[in-house]
Amino acid sequence: MSGADLTRGGSDINSRRNDAVRWVFFACAALSILTTFAIALVLIEGSIDFFGDVSIVEFFTTTEWSPIIQPRSYGILPLIWGTLIITVGSALVAIPVGTATAIYLSEYASSRVRSIVKPTLEILAGIPTIVYGFFALSFITPRLQGVFPQTGTFNAAAGAIVVGVMIIPMVSSLSEDAMSAVPDSLREAAYGLGATEYEVSTQVVVPASISGVLASYVLAISRAIGETMAVTLAAGMSPNITFNPLEPIQTMTAYMVQVGISDVSVGSIGYQSLFAVGMTLFVLTLSMNVFSMWVRSRYREEYQ
Repeated sequence: MSGADLTRGGSDINSRRNDAVRWVFFACAALSILTTFAIALVLIEGSIDFFGDVSIVEFFTTTEWSPIIQPRSYGILPLIWGTLIITVGSALVAIPVGTATAIYLSEYASSRVRSIVKPTLEILAGIPTIVYGFFALSFITPRLQGVFPQTGTFNAAAGAIVVGVMIIPMVSSLSEDAMSAVPDSLREAAYGLGATEYEVSTQVVVPASISGVLASYVLAISRAIGETMAVTLAAGMSPNITFNPLEPIQTMTAYMVQVGISDVSVGSIGYQSLFAVGMTLFVLTLSMNVFSMWVRSRYREEYQ
């Protein structure tokens, strides 16, 4: 009789403990979601105030951006253009290097080499981005000036290169994880048909892991779009639509830094522009993340 009571008591305690743990975990998940909604709500509220004074057509179609300096103008296209230059340039650096690194680590490197190289690469992801910015100013830009003397102290090329270097670990690490998940039976079948190691890597492993590889590209590009300090230090703060990568530009994140460190008064049109730019950036990065999820689900391969 006493044994039955003890069992029931222990079961009740375990049940209450499980319920408490479940609610703690739910609270953590809810806090993350509520924080995201709070950020979106703040951006929407500030953007509504901004667009009460500025035409949304002018905001997205004109090419002059100067909300805090007279004469004022509110065309965000130079900031979007600067962000695209950095994004495309960094992708041109990171995607080939990161993919080749992932193939090497997955298919060619020994276990000992992989255990050393992969953590070393991932250390790059932990370096503060402002350090990358100083690296661009003190190393990349002088090298560019040695080849192209007309290169300015602040230029888009240095910003794109340093952001590309910064996101290489993301491309290589996530792509290597996807390639390593490909079953060995596919590799063995290809080798059995006489394929070389290069053919197995490029014609079997990469296509079989393409969903994870593409998702790593999209996530890395999203990271490049949102990069702030490295771009601000390397590329400058000159909103400028130019095809010359050796000229200074300004990205959306760099403008937000500029407003943050300026003496713009709260409630002014310059201060409200911060929310409109932030909302545009939020929508861009959210779209990229949703696209990444679609790519992963659309091209996912399942193996038994």
